[in-house]
Amino acid sequence: MSLPERRPDAGELRLLDQVAGHKVIQTYIALADQFTGRLGYTEHGFRHANLVGHIAFNILDRLGYDRHLAELAAVAGYLHDVGNVISRQNHPQTSALLALPILTELGMATEDIGLVIGAIGNHEEELGHPVSPVSAAVNIADKSDVHRSRVRKDARVEFDIHDRVNYSATHSFVRVDATSRTITLELQIDTSVSDILEYFEIFLVRMMMCRRAAEGLDCKFRMTVNGHSLL
Repeated sequence: MSLPERRPDAGELRLLDQVAGHKVIQTYIALADQFTGRLGYTEHGFRHANLVGHIAFNILDRLGYDRHLAELAAVAGYLHDVGNVISRQNHPQTSALLALPILTELGMATEDIGLVIGAIGNHEEELGHPVSPVSAAVNIADKSDVHRSRVRKDARVEFDIHDRVNYSATHSFVRVDATSRTITLELQIDTSVSDILEYFEIFLVRMMMCRRAAEGLDCKFRMTVNGHSLL
């Protein structure tokens, strides 16, 4: 699966720990994952939330952004899909609205809350834009999470292209190079499960969103599949 290039040191993600430990958030994420499962979507639970949060942190941290800003990206990444507990439709906006009272309760500064909910509300490719570094990091982290561990046990891989493409991804990694100002999504695709073209059939728009997000961080977005550079 996509893992950050390093795990943040103890104490770096104190705010994320508070958010992840909040009983309301825990309940919402658990239910949201159940609901998306019923709708036939891949995993959208604690695994995805944790992974997106840590990758978003890692992107900003590697690029030399302020650690506090990186932690806000981690929080936004963790909370970005919580709105699925209400509905899949417009879930970025409902996620932001559900996060608002929790972040206020935790005593976050108003500007910090604004950066977090702005990133959450802009993470889908249909309407979202990288409105801040926090937003850009979350966009890349979210769209890079393609991996067979997201496929549910009752999935019909042979018939559903989304399950098939995710199941074919045996390795994904977001590599951040601050010197060359590149962010590279490295994928390993099992072509006996899914053709590489199928990946682009369903994910091309997401990759274009990653490119815009990388540009918002003054970086170039790159992509390699099975060791070959494609973007």
